[in-house]
Amino acid sequence: QVQLVESGGGSVQAGGSLRLSCAASGYTYSRYCMGWFRQAPGKEREGVAAIVTGGGISYYADPVKGRFTISQDNAKNTVYLQMNSLKPEDTAVYYCAAAPLSACVPLQPGQYTYWGQGTQVTVSS
Repeated sequence: QVQLVESGGGSVQAGGSLRLSCAASGYTYSRYCMGWFRQAPGKEREGVAAIVTGGGISYYADPVKGRFTISQDNAKNTVYLQMNSLKPEDTAVYYCAAAPLSACVPLQPGQYTYWGQGTQVTVSS
């Protein structure tokens, strides 16, 4: 059973930065898609970024391209989301998720099996 624990959320002013971490354990497949998703109040959960473990191929949603960077530390089984130039519209609960590579559609939340508990990111104007 894969377990995911997020950390690093908080409150920042517009233009600021945050780095989210997702520590994973219990892998049973050799390769996974690891994704970051977010859900704002009253909105559907949406994909933000995703990465293939080991291979390093990454994917980004259009609203965050050029501002967010997903990365991984394989030795620590940890995936990061560096968020720069934050905007008020980035305010949401951010979730880390994992899917076996064979089932992965990178930015589609419905394709992910394992989810973390979420961490709040609030960006004020």
